[in-house]
Amino acid sequence: MSATESATGAVASDGYDDRRRKLQAFDDTKAGVKGLVDAGVTSIPRIFHHPPESLKDIVTPCPPSSCTDGGGGAFAIPVVDLSSAVRREDVVAQVRRAAGTVGFFHVTNHGVPAELMAGMLAGARRFNEGPVEVKRALYSRDRDRKVRFGSNFDLFQSEAANWRDTLFCDLAPDPPPPEELPEALRDVITEYGDAVMKLGLRVFELLSGSLGLRSDHLREMGCAESLHVLSQYYPPCPEPHLTLGIKRHTDPGFFTVLLQDGMGGLQVLVDRTWVDVLPLPGALTVNIGDFLQLVSNDRFKSVEHRVPANKSKDTARVSVASFFHADLKRSTRLYGPITDGRNPPLYKSVTAREFIAHFNSVGLDRWTLDYYRLARAAY
Repeated sequence: MSATESATGAVASDGYDDRRRKLQAFDDTKAGVKGLVDAGVTSIPRIFHHPPESLKDIVTPCPPSSCTDGGGGAFAIPVVDLSSAVRREDVVAQVRRAAGTVGFFHVTNHGVPAELMAGMLAGARRFNEGPVEVKRALYSRDRDRKVRFGSNFDLFQSEAANWRDTLFCDLAPDPPPPEELPEALRDVITEYGDAVMKLGLRVFELLSGSLGLRSDHLREMGCAESLHVLSQYYPPCPEPHLTLGIKRHTDPGFFTVLLQDGMGGLQVLVDRTWVDVLPLPGALTVNIGDFLQLVSNDRFKSVEHRVPANKSKDTARVSVASFFHADLKRSTRLYGPITDGRNPPLYKSVTAREFIAHFNSVGLDRWTLDYYRLARAAY
């Protein structure tokens, strides 16, 4: 090795070690991004700086008063009415179109009471804006804990951290005892999880019908055994042009049910253009995950999405994402593509546990589906 190569390697190693120390120092505070805001930072630490190429196409969401159709620009996320007044075959057709194209759709008349949704958002805000000692007591990177607080689950794997904190609650199949839940949302999160589970089962029936299967097919496959509810908190960012609330990614599970507050912020990649998904009053948003794209053999699409950093000067953005999956601890079932007899399988079979383990190992910087795509299907 030449002296130049040796010196370059030393610089690279020093840079890696320095970044690692800064990541660990941030993690050791156990206060998350909100802790930095409370400390009065006027510039964000370099560990949150994203590469310029990932920030160059950031667009500012239009205000709700001027964009009330559920989407930004000329594009609107499909809206599916789940009321009994709509013919089932029409609803199935709408879900099939939405799941097979943009991968996102709003649902209205979904059965989750408006006061319950408002209570869930309020509880998530109370927790994040409450005593830091409560959050520190729950701070953990142990994924076996049913209830845990953290910032950036992939903090030590990702190229750049995101300006966001998260409260994780695993509500099914084994809900935590009430005393493990933070008091700020103890009275609402279990009821909200039960309501979202009922909605999720209805969505699975519609998705099964969209694939030409019996309405209980996906449920019988164990697709709705697990429910993880994540309360996401995006504090105001002093330098929003340098970072993201959450980088572009796809969700790993079967599908996600998202509850946004009035600020919005979610953006979806449609035809190579980022479009806003503003909250539709009273609606919830469903998006297809990687595992369902695999199981559907690409008939459903798991689409990239992101959240820009919060540009507000004084108000945090709050959302609640509910992820449906198989039982990640007990299930040993191999999941593979459901084929229609005309098209060959595009992915190899995998257990849910293996799929999520791979996702957790690589974080948000890589698309998990590519790892399981069969070589002959790569094009």
